[in-house]
Amino acid sequence: MKTQTLLDKNSFSYCKREIRYSSLIDIRILLFLFFAICFLPTIAQTPQRISSIEGITEYRLNNGLKVLLFPDASKPTITVNITYLVGSRHEGYGESGMAHLLEHMLFKGSQRHKNIPQELTAHGCRSNGTTWYDRTNYYETFTASDENLRWVLDLESDRMVNSFIDKKDLATEFSVVRNEFEASENYAFAVLQERVFSTAFLWHNYGKSTIGSKEDIERVPIENLQAFYKKYYQPDNAVLIIAGKIEEEKTLQMVVEYFGVIPKPARTLTETYTVEPAQDGERHVTLKRTGDVQIVSCGYHIPAATHPDYAGIEIISEMLTDKPSGRLYKALVESGKSSTCYGSVYGLKEPGYVYFESEALKDKKLVDVGAEMFSLLDSLPLHPFTTEEVEQARTTLLKEVEEQYTNTDYLCMTLSEYIAMGDWRHWFLYRDRLEQIKVEEVNQVVARYFISSNRTTGYFIPEKFPKRVQVPEAPVLEEELKKYEGRKALSNLETFDPSPENIQRNIRAGNFDGGAKYNLLSKPNRGGKVNLSISLRIGYEAALKNKSIIASLTLAMLKKGSKHLSYEQLNDSLDKMNANIFIYGSGQQVMLIANAEKKYLKATLGLLEEILRRPVFPESELEILKTERITAIEELKSDPIALVYRKYSKLTENYKPSDFRYTMDFEDQMAAIKSISREDLTGFYKDFYNSSNANISCVGEFDEKELVEGLKPIFSNWESPVVYERAKDEFIPGKQVSEKISTPDKKNAMLLGGMKLPVNDTHEEYPALFMANYIFGGGFLNSRLAERLRQEDGLSYGSGSILYGNSLDSVSHFRLYAMFNPENLEKVKVACNEELDRFIKNGVTESELKDAVNGYLQSRMLSRSQDNELSSKMSSYMQIERNIIWDADFEAKVAALKVNQVNATIAKWINTETLVTVAAGDF
Repeated sequence: MKTQTLLDKNSFSYCKREIRYSSLIDIRILLFLFFAICFLPTIAQTPQRISSIEGITEYRLNNGLKVLLFPDASKPTITVNITYLVGSRHEGYGESGMAHLLEHMLFKGSQRHKNIPQELTAHGCRSNGTTWYDRTNYYETFTASDENLRWVLDLESDRMVNSFIDKKDLATEFSVVRNEFEASENYAFAVLQERVFSTAFLWHNYGKSTIGSKEDIERVPIENLQAFYKKYYQPDNAVLIIAGKIEEEKTLQMVVEYFGVIPKPARTLTETYTVEPAQDGERHVTLKRTGDVQIVSCGYHIPAATHPDYAGIEIISEMLTDKPSGRLYKALVESGKSSTCYGSVYGLKEPGYVYFESEALKDKKLVDVGAEMFSLLDSLPLHPFTTEEVEQARTTLLKEVEEQYTNTDYLCMTLSEYIAMGDWRHWFLYRDRLEQIKVEEVNQVVARYFISSNRTTGYFIPEKFPKRVQVPEAPVLEEELKKYEGRKALSNLETFDPSPENIQRNIRAGNFDGGAKYNLLSKPNRGGKVNLSISLRIGYEAALKNKSIIASLTLAMLKKGSKHLSYEQLNDSLDKMNANIFIYGSGQQVMLIANAEKKYLKATLGLLEEILRRPVFPESELEILKTERITAIEELKSDPIALVYRKYSKLTENYKPSDFRYTMDFEDQMAAIKSISREDLTGFYKDFYNSSNANISCVGEFDEKELVEGLKPIFSNWESPVVYERAKDEFIPGKQVSEKISTPDKKNAMLLGGMKLPVNDTHEEYPALFMANYIFGGGFLNSRLAERLRQEDGLSYGSGSILYGNSLDSVSHFRLYAMFNPENLEKVKVACNEELDRFIKNGVTESELKDAVNGYLQSRMLSRSQDNELSSKMSSYMQIERNIIWDADFEAKVAALKVNQVNATIAKWINTETLVTVAAGDF
């Protein structure tokens, strides 16, 4: 029993002696006393109810652990998140990166959970751990069941105090963390931001990267790491959130059972006390590294996220950088001075930072971009923000808040951040402040913080009379939140069974005049959301020759303005309705994803009609898009990952340069983009776009009649001169090739290998092939590749394999990949080859297959319980004339797999003689 491990050994022995030798006392009384002593820690627990806001209730255990319970039965899933109030802010001299390194070490095993990655895979979890300035968190989302919940609670309670933190694990893991550190070193924007922060914060730890110093990571003594763990990983420094399909009282008792037996530590934690002094003049940093795009940036010190001014900072950032209405965006991007504009607010427990960045091509004068940016920011007090600008930004931010609130999993992670800021209830207070702040207050916030002497930039500008900004301390939340009750919680819903049979039984199918088909699944969800997935299929192989770039730009321009609405008006309308419309695709497919609240469904369909049926392809927006695309390509020229995938495609594809599926060189892409005109796009749209082969799927809360009536004018009788005919793929055997690409000054390298297979996902051996790949490289940290490259050798932060199964043509792809330090290229290649050879020769084991099948089947159920994922699946199945029952059939085949069947399939299909490998890095 778990509680026995916490008893004094002498007490336990005393009970046994009394039972053995006493002849005077009723043995039943002794047994009662025995169990009373054994279970005393659990029985004594009386969780204290602290507060309850909008359906979320906080409890506190006797050992100091805070517990938030958030019942939501709208999906058959549960998310467990535990937040430890320790991050890089708490690190001392020589300890930089220790909090993050410790996060990695907690996946190395504990007393009752020796192989955590394997267990996570076996339970089909979506899980991870993250570290930030003020906190570290670990989370798992899984199919709702008592067995799964108990397992997760046992895991998190055990690794809270019983993680190994072993020296042998540290020897490999610090190399993995170093590899993660090096991955960010490849990107100039990430390094520049780190330099600006370190220049802005001279004393406070917010100026240090959370991932830490490479030297500290490599040299940290195991004793220091163990001491850090024992100090901060304790119940009185943690907040546990459990959200989803749970019974509150039952769940609380489970928490007491697993966490209540952990004693409250004797040590006392002290708050960090370093205060960053007011900045006494504008600061400047210059970064010189290999790269292809110029960047200018700047930032300002701001109050803690709990300060009343923080809501104003968020609104200001949105008003400056929103695309396409933001002031900085208009001044820099629309004017053609730069290619992109970006802003981010760092809301932290202590005074934080707001940061802005803009990219420009090499032929632009960066000094002019910087001068325009800084001039605009300095002139804000002279040109106050208007009521219209504030309302537009407020609408966008509240839309994000609403999306968080109606998605239990998302809200669970969001509250983790607010826990780190000081109190989870502040998320609701922040929402209220966004709604209530006035335009005059926003402009007062500008005057307080957006001052040149409070700024760090890429330029030095001396001032004769410098100003100072004294950032206020974080307020006392206990007083501020004492009487705060929040709003009425959203009502709980009945759970919808996400089994294929139940889904198919509830789908309503139909079609429109002209050929468009739809599948509708009406079901309740939290927030009354509707999720639409739409696909249009266009053209045929000969008609699409030399048109890949035109097709791509046409698709990207659909949302840039319509006959009745400008780009800005379209975006503003979507924000006001808390709705989204995303457009993507390639080749012969145009995909649209839309989501909206039930009450705004009709209006959202109206916007969808504007986008699909009345696009105007504005010349000004086309020029901005072309510049963005060219800038992005320039960045990719020296990126190892992009270069590897491009070279691999060249080596494995069999298309002619004129084929729309052909992988173009960077220079050819840029030349093609520059040559395209508005007339090219309008002509392509007129010739190719139609709904004759459209598929529409919808999942969520909606009125079927209203939905069908709203879709009818979009998809009925819409034809084009060029008809659709699917371009088929043909399997052509490959041959073994190995190539290497040099990318100077890039600290992270990439390896990609793979082969084509003459099968599709209906092939009788595909289920066995799929699970073989799942075991080899598909599981979370527990795959063969991850176990070797990360867990054992400490060579790679990210590695795995993927099986791309074709549904129509017998051409599938098996690929493996690894990120690593360029110096370790040969070690990585040897490890990959050894694991692949062992995989082919010995196959998989019974236990591997059992765990993989169990985890995979649970993950499939988890995926079908997400409305957006289910809608996309239904749409993709319609394209290949397949219904959701296919899932049930496939899963039954997976469940019935035998290990000899899987191993025979591996030996038959995986052949290193056809393996193509490409590596890129600074070798």
